[in-house]
Amino acid sequence: MANDAIGPIAILGAGNVGQALARGLLAAKRLAAADIALTRRHADKLGGLAGTGLALGTDNCAALGRARQVVISVQPRQLDDLFAEIRGALDPGRHSIISVVTGVTIGQMRAQLGQEIPIVRAMPNTAIAIGQSMTCLAAPSDHRRALDDARVLFDSVGATLQIDEEMMESATALCACGVAFFLRSIRAASQGGIEIGFHPEEALLMAAQTARGAASLLMQAGSHPEAEIDRVTTPRGCTIAGLNEMEHRGFSSAMIKGIVTSAKMAVELYRAPARPASVKS
Repeated sequence: MANDAIGPIAILGAGNVGQALARGLLAAKRLAAADIALTRRHADKLGGLAGTGLALGTDNCAALGRARQVVISVQPRQLDDLFAEIRGALDPGRHSIISVVTGVTIGQMRAQLGQEIPIVRAMPNTAIAIGQSMTCLAAPSDHRRALDDARVLFDSVGATLQIDEEMMESATALCACGVAFFLRSIRAASQGGIEIGFHPEEALLMAAQTARGAASLLMQAGSHPEAEIDRVTTPRGCTIAGLNEMEHRGFSSAMIKGIVTSAKMAVELYRAPARPASVKS
């Protein structure tokens, strides 16, 4: 049965994030499968959700029929065409929009839609599929109800934080892109484990569980990373020797520069010209 606070919902442009949101909502039992509609231009790419009971299709306007919250999850360069398609089917008295589209402001979306429909920007990450997303939310003060409804939705699949809209691209880099950054660091740790003698599957398990434990120390104890690092390091010990070597090789600066680079790129995605198709010789 639908939860009146968050559903029914339509997820338009259900790529990786949209499908992960649907899976997370199902796992959290916040909505019945029939109260979640997903669309994608190529229906075959929704095949992994076949048999779940979710309403799957390609007709965006039809998906709006029962929806109250409309999650826009297309690529930035697809947004204008989508809005042109659904503009006439949106009802400002019933629908609210949650956009997870990178680099597109609420002002730009309002201009495209030409009506005062409530809009919330959200930036989750793919861990939403297992209820562990970090989702940042932003909305104008006059759309407080839509923001509260979005918070209820995303609180059911992880943690949320309300931020100023001008910080959304930074949130994209730290939280959404950040999943890949932290996974790459876990992968690197596991490769180090292989080099010092562990089998690959053992090394990956050890690295991933150690990363989970490290994050849990911060989340559950509320401590600062350096305080926990100090608990592990001892004078002339192996931990400080390893840390110093990593810093000498640029570990922290590389992570920082990667996040800053991603944040700059996120700002440009909506207005960047489409890249020409490659020409095969």
